[in-house]
Amino acid sequence: MGTLEDINDKKGIALFSGGLDSSIAARIILEQKIKVIAVTFKTPFTAVDWALRMGKALGIELRVIERYDDYMNIVKNPKFGYGKNMNPCIDCKIFMLKKAKELMEKEGADFVFTGEVLGQRPMSQQREQLKLIEKESGLEGYLLRPLSAKLLEPTIPEIEGTVDREKLLGIKGRGRKEQIALAKKLGLTDFATPAGGCLLTDPEFSERLGDALKHGEEDIELLKLGRHFRTESGAKIVVGRNKEENRRIRELAREGDKTVEIIDFPGPTVLLRNGNNEDTEIAASLALRYSDCKEDRAKATMDGVTIEAKRGIEGRVNPIGRPVLRDKTETQVR
Repeated sequence: MGTLEDINDKKGIALFSGGLDSSIAARIILEQKIKVIAVTFKTPFTAVDWALRMGKALGIELRVIERYDDYMNIVKNPKFGYGKNMNPCIDCKIFMLKKAKELMEKEGADFVFTGEVLGQRPMSQQREQLKLIEKESGLEGYLLRPLSAKLLEPTIPEIEGTVDREKLLGIKGRGRKEQIALAKKLGLTDFATPAGGCLLTDPEFSERLGDALKHGEEDIELLKLGRHFRTESGAKIVVGRNKEENRRIRELAREGDKTVEIIDFPGPTVLLRNGNNEDTEIAASLALRYSDCKEDRAKATMDGVTIEAKRGIEGRVNPIGRPVLRDKTETQVR
């Protein structure tokens, strides 16, 4: 897909994920010969792979904003609360739009636009929430939603003729059949899956994150790996599921952490954080349980020291969420 010719001097800032809706929205604005500068966010819970891929396909300039501390403050204390899991969708959208507004002012752009669809998401895309987000972000009158524009009040760029309202859409609801058909018509055949790409919407990851924050932990990358357990003393145990996770777990080990592996048998790397002697026995038992060893006892190594692992002790721990799906981080929020 090539770039569109004869772009005029008007500019729009796109909140861009590379997903179905944001890609269509960008294409709609490009069709009006308006220059698009896209912005995407890399956070501990989202990736930018698809945004980079689709930005290149559309021929638009893409800015990546990487945030951690200020974004984590939103996750911990959302002004407008959480969705079904630990997803502060309204606060998240406001946060990102405020950054987009800053870029709009810096670039001398005419408006900001998103791929939001009226009624598509229960927490953040109902009519009242859309108005709230627009007001709180400081973009009243300058926040355009091309996919649902005809169902919403005209924005200033529509009123002033910067954007032709008649060429915008009136899509509503959770279904995406209309968008998929439109994407094919526009030549958009390779975009991120419609399922949300934010880990905060994943119930298993949310359970892990909630548990971690409760215990004063904030190692987000570790939460994405392996099987997680919490002992009665409050120690954290993480069990790798494959060679790559074992490698990453060893890399993420901090000073004071212990790593346990069974000797002479393939199996997991087990990380123990803030554990006591009993927790060490539990960690070794879990290493044995998930190894290829079939015996009730085996030799294990704990940071180079040989210890004994025996079955049965692992029953003293509580699992924290099932393993997180790896592909949840491959798309970005819309």
